Amino acid sequence: MVKVERIEKYIWKIEKKGKMQVPVMIFASEKLIDNIKKDKTLEQAENMAMMPGVVGHVVVLQDAHQGYGACIGGVSAYDSKKGIVSPGQIGYDINCGVRLIATNLSKDEFMKKRKEVTNDIMRNIPSGVGIKGEFSFSEKELKEILEQGVKKLIGKYALKEDLERIEDNGCILGADASKISGKALGRGRNQLGTLGAGNHFLEVQEVEEIFDKKTAKVFGLKENQIVIMLHSGSRGLGHQVASDYIKKMEEKYGFKHLPDRELAAAPLNSELGKDYLGAMRAAANFAFANRQFMTFKLREVFGKHFPKSKLNIVYDLAHNIAKFEKYKVNGKQVELCVHRKGAARSLGSGRKEIPIKYRKTGCPVLIPGSMGSYSYVLSGTKKAEELSWGSTAHGAGRAMSRKRAMDELTKEHVKSDLEKHDVYIESGSVKGIVEEAREAYKDVNEVVRVSDELGIGKKVARLKPLAVIKG
Repeated sequence: MVKVERIEKYIWKIEKKGKMQVPVMIFASEKLIDNIKKDKTLEQAENMAMMPGVVGHVVVLQDAHQGYGACIGGVSAYDSKKGIVSPGQIGYDINCGVRLIATNLSKDEFMKKRKEVTNDIMRNIPSGVGIKGEFSFSEKELKEILEQGVKKLIGKYALKEDLERIEDNGCILGADASKISGKALGRGRNQLGTLGAGNHFLEVQEVEEIFDKKTAKVFGLKENQIVIMLHSGSRGLGHQVASDYIKKMEEKYGFKHLPDRELAAAPLNSELGKDYLGAMRAAANFAFANRQFMTFKLREVFGKHFPKSKLNIVYDLAHNIAKFEKYKVNGKQVELCVHRKGAARSLGSGRKEIPIKYRKTGCPVLIPGSMGSYSYVLSGTKKAEELSWGSTAHGAGRAMSRKRAMDELTKEHVKSDLEKHDVYIESGSVKGIVEEAREAYKDVNEVVRVSDELGIGKKVARLKPLAVIKG
């Protein structure tokens, strides 16, 4: 058992020892830390702290759980000149992220057509493992999307104002489609505009409660309003990019010097490290575009059922990504390569990375709950920049493995639970329903409470699900 010491309310520490280069800081309540200790999360965090070139401290967020190599809900930072980049610390689903869309509809208006609208969304936005969508592009067109992201879609599939409401304006600079394999391109060619499976979802929600009226107004949110939350990523393309570069890094640099083979890495300033960053950014742009195509289809569906409806993006952010950002280390402002795996960026007011629209409030932070439970909108903070490399939780976080959920729960139980909470669900598979049951996740209310009280993300609004679509 990894030994943790609580140093103040909601802050726990694993001291630097042995091969650890830096300590591990954990942000969690007693209830959440007990859950985090049940799997290999903290062992993986110790391994992250042993990586060459890691600086400051490794962060474990309150929704953390075991992942591939690095824990999900883990954040680490590397010197931009001397550090490494590790695909295992970013994840297979590059830019798995969340988009929130605000409508001009009330709950009463939507509920009159809830079933018809949900079924229509299901027909228009494909979901499931390996599913293909209606959008198909030549290799040349696909590479343009990979390098230009949502900017390439302006006019036909995106509005100009959409860009200012997406992290990095929907296009991460430095994306290089030439660094993506033919196999990855093939897997992604027909998957734009698709939801995927696993924990990916589309939810129609009601803004049930506002905690910060001033910030909510800037975000375009008000009580009783209908909003739509999309959770999806870079699909097969992003998965293949991760697989390709983990293999390349293993072959070139080996893994005997690393604490875990799954943490294969390359120096940031190496040719291979730069190639991966170019490919990762391109995959991230693919994910932004994927969520944009789904937004385009949602605008069509809602326009058909509600001719006067308007759908405006609130924000879109990445959960699995590496970004170059500036933070203070030992009192000096330095540029770092921050690896976020299952973590939401939470930057306070004034940061240049935040869209101008939100620069006074801090960036919007979107934290989805488990299927059928609340989701939250928060705002980024300066405290997060000081404590957690500008990061906070990205969701409720698993409390039960997918296998255990399938062994212990049934489709009928989950559907009954959703009906009790007046949530309508459409899913392409039994597995999609059971694996994502409420019981399989931590309590999102507790996760958000810790974030708010600790100050690494301040509550703005609570969202209640009305309809759910799963793969």
